[in-house]
Amino acid sequence: NKLLAFWNHPAGPKTILFWAPTVKWGISIANIADFSNYNMKNWNLLSVNFEMARTGLYQLSHKIKQN
Repeated sequence: NKLLAFWNHPAGPKTILFWAPTVKWGISIANIADFSNYNMKNWNLLSVNFEMARTGLYQLSHKIKQN
């Protein structure tokens, strides 16, 4: 019963509201795993990490300015 309620929830696994944060957690875990790899050879991952950091810092600065 609880599993069915979770499945049919407005932010459940049938919606983007569930999968977008789930995928972002996966990317964050990959970023943490890369801390030990200072010689990053995966340029695609490097560019994604850079853009996530840049957009995150922009959102943080925007929030600080609003407060």
